[in-house]
Amino acid sequence: MFGTYKLALWVMTGLLAVTTVFFNVYIFLMSLWNHKQKKQLCPSETIIMALSVANVAHQLVCYFWMTMDEVDSKCYIAPMFYTVMLLLMYSLKFTIMWDTSFLTFYYSTKLVITPNHCYTQIQAAILKHVTLAVFLIPLCSLGTCMPMLGVFHPDNYTTANKDCRALMPDTSFGQVYEAMYLLFADVVPGVLMVKCCISISVHLAIHLRHMKASTNGAHCPKLGSQMRVIQMALSQVAVFILFLVIDLYVHYQIVVNHENVIALMFLSMSIYTTVTAMVVIYGKKTFWKALIHEFNVCLDEYPCLSCLKVPEQKTKPSTPVKVKN
Repeated sequence: MFGTYKLALWVMTGLLAVTTVFFNVYIFLMSLWNHKQKKQLCPSETIIMALSVANVAHQLVCYFWMTMDEVDSKCYIAPMFYTVMLLLMYSLKFTIMWDTSFLTFYYSTKLVITPNHCYTQIQAAILKHVTLAVFLIPLCSLGTCMPMLGVFHPDNYTTANKDCRALMPDTSFGQVYEAMYLLFADVVPGVLMVKCCISISVHLAIHLRHMKASTNGAHCPKLGSQMRVIQMALSQVAVFILFLVIDLYVHYQIVVNHENVIALMFLSMSIYTTVTAMVVIYGKKTFWKALIHEFNVCLDEYPCLSCLKVPEQKTKPSTPVKVKN
């Protein structure tokens, strides 16, 4: 059924690829700029940079695979070439999922103070070696995806939807491996993100209750700079859960119904990488302010588009303190 919509999926993925590459390259460059200004790289910046690199790499490999799927319709290129690309895409997807959950875990540790001393020590040990963890995640993902070379086979055993570039788990062992891959690539990081989401939500509720109790009810309680980070973390979890539902449906069609819907999986992944990049830009106030400024600077070159300029938030000058005589 989905085979007839491959061209439409390819076009839609191409449009999303432009936005994905733009936003993630912008995030990466802004992180480098912050590192140059502050002379240090905080753990969140390290995780965000690793996530942006994985997003761009996945998008480029994914769209190249889909382009070759349209160009090489007669399968002249060796199947191993497409197999290696699929292996890289699955591995990069694994990396993106764990980088996203790792980022949510980092923000939860900064916002929520746990009473469990042992759990706090584990958190501190993990955050102390953020750079090492960022490098280990792609290696673990590549090692997890390597068995696909043996348990997945080209989709050339069906006459209805033959595709020499797709790899399908057509054996019982392959289906078991597919279930294990989904467990470690989607479900486990999803559970970690939901746990962090619950902790952040409880922290938010307690904080607002305390602030409301400390006021006379005339003013609404404000959370300050933490609110943007909380909104970013909760939005990441909401987007992840939505993507998880779609991804599980796609893999159900592949494993159970033997339907070649890999292109649909790539489209959903492109949407996910684009939205997560936008959420990160919103959560990082410096990114957002710099993006608005650059957007307005570009519009200055075209006076006819001045109506599209976004108002920039200016810092309020400090009021002088009056000294009583």
